[in-house]
Amino acid sequence: MRNIFLFIIGLFIAQSLWAQEPVDFVNPFIGSDNYGTTNPGAIVPRGMISAVPFNVAGRPNKHEKDSDWWSTPYSNANETFTGFSHVNLSGVGCPDLGTIILMPTTDDLKTSTNEYATPYSAEEAYPGYYSNYLDKYKVKTEVTASVRSAINRYTFPAGQANILLNLGLGLTNEQDGYLRITDNNELEGFRTVGSFCYNNPEEIYPVYFVVKIDTESSDFGAWKKPAQYNGVEGNWMAYNGKTRILKEYMKPLVGDSIGAYFSYNFEQETAVEVQIGISYVSIENARENLQKEIAGKSFDAVKADAREAWNTALNKIKVDGGTEDQKTIFYTALYHTQIHPNTLNDVNGDYPMVGSSKVGNTSDTRYTVFSLWDTYRNMHQLMSLVYPQQQLGMVNSMLDMYKENGWLPKWELNSTETFTMVGDPAAIVIGDTYMRGLDAFDTNLALEAMLKSAKQEGDNPIRPELADYLKHQYIPVQEEFDGSVSTTLEYCVADFAIAQMAKDMGQNNIYKEFIARSKYYKNMYDKQEGVMRPRMDDGTWYAPFSPMDGANFKPVTGFIEGTSWHYSFMVAHDAKGLIKTNGGNKAFVNKLQSVFDNGLYEPDNEPDMGYAFLFNYIKGEEWRTQKEVRKIIDEHYHNTPGGIPGNDDTGTMSAWLTFAMMGLYPDAPAVPHYTICSPYFDNIEITLDDTLYSGNTFKIETIKANDNATSIDKIELNGKVLNSYFIQHADIVSGGILKIWLK
Repeated sequence: MRNIFLFIIGLFIAQSLWAQEPVDFVNPFIGSDNYGTTNPGAIVPRGMISAVPFNVAGRPNKHEKDSDWWSTPYSNANETFTGFSHVNLSGVGCPDLGTIILMPTTDDLKTSTNEYATPYSAEEAYPGYYSNYLDKYKVKTEVTASVRSAINRYTFPAGQANILLNLGLGLTNEQDGYLRITDNNELEGFRTVGSFCYNNPEEIYPVYFVVKIDTESSDFGAWKKPAQYNGVEGNWMAYNGKTRILKEYMKPLVGDSIGAYFSYNFEQETAVEVQIGISYVSIENARENLQKEIAGKSFDAVKADAREAWNTALNKIKVDGGTEDQKTIFYTALYHTQIHPNTLNDVNGDYPMVGSSKVGNTSDTRYTVFSLWDTYRNMHQLMSLVYPQQQLGMVNSMLDMYKENGWLPKWELNSTETFTMVGDPAAIVIGDTYMRGLDAFDTNLALEAMLKSAKQEGDNPIRPELADYLKHQYIPVQEEFDGSVSTTLEYCVADFAIAQMAKDMGQNNIYKEFIARSKYYKNMYDKQEGVMRPRMDDGTWYAPFSPMDGANFKPVTGFIEGTSWHYSFMVAHDAKGLIKTNGGNKAFVNKLQSVFDNGLYEPDNEPDMGYAFLFNYIKGEEWRTQKEVRKIIDEHYHNTPGGIPGNDDTGTMSAWLTFAMMGLYPDAPAVPHYTICSPYFDNIEITLDDTLYSGNTFKIETIKANDNATSIDKIELNGKVLNSYFIQHADIVSGGILKIWLK
C-alpha cells in the first residue's frame, strides 16, 4: 500500500512539473509575417525596452524598411541578421525606433551592414526570451529583458570576436546620434528618433543608453563614416565617404553614421553578457535603470524573472479545452495586448513631458504608445475587464498629458504627438472606462478635456474639422482623398461617449447636446445607394462615387483606409438607429449578410471589425454572428507567422481575437455590455481584480451537444436563463458563471 501511495504522489508531482502554463502556449512568431508587424523579441509586460532581432537590413531580404510599407525591425520571411535593436514598436503600420543595435561578429572587424550581415538559423522564442545561431560566425545569440534593461548573451567560438554598436542603423528616419566609450567594456550615448508615419518631424527626441559588457576587451574603438563630398573638397579628402576606424577613441563622437566596437581573442568557446539600460530622459537615468533592474543578476535569472512576469499576466485568464493551436493563438493574442501601451518613466519616476522639453515625475506608471484610433474599439475594454489597474493608469497618463499639453492624446508616442489617423479616440476610451465603473481618476478634469476637444472650433489639433461638423452636421468634402465620411463617423462615436459619461455625472444639458450630435452619421447615409457617401458643403452627394472605391488601401475621397462598405455599418453606438436607417430588420440583415457573402468584409483593419456582432441586435438572427465570427477566426487567425490578418495595431487585432474566442465582445464603445458568440473553450476563468470589482472570478462554461457543435442553443447566467445575447459588464465583474449550450 505504501509503495502504491508513493507512486501516486510521485506521479502527481511529475504531472505538476510537466503541466503547461499559459506562458507555454505563447508563440511570439505569430504575426511576424503577413504584415502583422509583431516580432519575437524579448520583452516583459509593458516593457520600455525590447531586444528584437533586426533583419530588415542586408540582403537577401523580402522586406526592408519602407519597402511595401514595411514598418517593423523583423520579418519572419527575411534571411539576414544584422543585430538586436532595443527600442521597438509592435504591430504598428509605420516605421520608427528600431535602433540602438548590438551585433556580435567574429574574425576581422567589419563595420558596414552589408559586410557583416549573416544568415541565421535555429530561432527560438518564448515570452521574455529569443535566441538564434549566426551561421557565418558560429555564434549563438540570446536576449532577455526587464522593464527598462536587457541582456544580450553571445557564445563565441575560439578566435577573434567583436561586439558592435551600430548607431547609424534603425527604422526611424532620424539618424543623428552620440556615443562615448567610457572604458574597454562600457559605453554610453543617445540616438535621435521620431517622425512616426512621416508626421510632425519637429517632434524628434533622443533615446539614451548605457552598455556594459562583462568581459574586458583586448581592443576597442569607434567608427564614423562622413558624407560624400564632390568637387575640389572631395578630391583633397582621402577619407571622403569612407569609414574611419578610431582606435581606443574615448572622446565624444556625434554623427549619423557612427558606431563602437569591442574586440576579443578567445582561446576557447566563451559566453559574453552585454547589459543595456535605456531612458528617454538622460544617460544618468539609463545607468540607474540598468543598475537597479539587472546589475548583479545573471542572464538566466533575468530570463526566469521575465517568464514569471509573463505567466502572472497571462494567468488572469485560464482556458481549458480546445485544441493546442487554439490555445496558442489565444494566449499569443493575450500576450500581444500586454506590450503596448508600455512604460515610459524611469525607475526614479522621471519621464519626458508631452509638448515641452520638461521632465516630469510620477510615483505610478506613465504609459506611452497610444494608438487610440485602433485600440479604442476593444483593447481598452479588455484592459478594463481583466487588467483594470493598468487601464486606470492609462487613463491617468492621458489626463496628465492634457495637463502638460492642453490636449488629450490622439496617437501619442514617447511623449510626442504624431496626430496619426482621425477622430477623437481618447474621449471614447475615457468615456468607456468610466462607464465600466472605473472612475479612480479626476472625472471633472476628464470631462473638461473631452469637451475642449469636442467644442473648440479653432486651433483644434484633435478635431480640426469641428467647425464644419457643427455647421453642416456632417463634414463635407474638403479636397480629394480627404476622410470626410470616416471622420464624421468617428466624431459621432466620440460624441456618444461624452454624452454617456456626462449623463452619468448628472450633466443633462451636455448629454442632450452630444447625444444629438452622435446621430449626425445619418446625414452621411445616401438612401439611394444604401451606404455612407461623401457629401459636398451644399448638401449634394459627391460624384463620381462607388461603394467599392478605396479597396486594398487605395486613396479615396471620403474614407480612411477603407471603402464605403467598411464604414457603412460602423455605428455600433446606435445599432437600433442604424438598423432603422437601413430599412428595418430584414433589409438590414440582408445587406449586412451580403458584405460577408460578397467578400466585402476586411478582417485586417478596424472600421468593420465589429460587423459580425451586429446580427445579435435582431432576434432570431443571432446565429449569423456565431457563424461569421467563427469563420473569421478559422480563416484568418493561425498558429503561424502569418497568423494575424494584417497589422496587429498595438494589440487591437489580438484583443478582438481574445474576446471572440471567449464568446464575448464589447461591440459598442461607452456601452458597458458585451455581446455573446460561441466560445472556443470548454471552460474559461477570468480572475477579477477584487480591489476594484466585487467578484473574484467569472467563469464561462460551454456544454456541447457533440464535438462539432458551434451554434448557441441556450444561455444561463448564474442559473437563470438569459433571454438576450448581451451581458452587462456589472454582471461579469460581480463574479459568477455564464453557461452556454452549443448544438
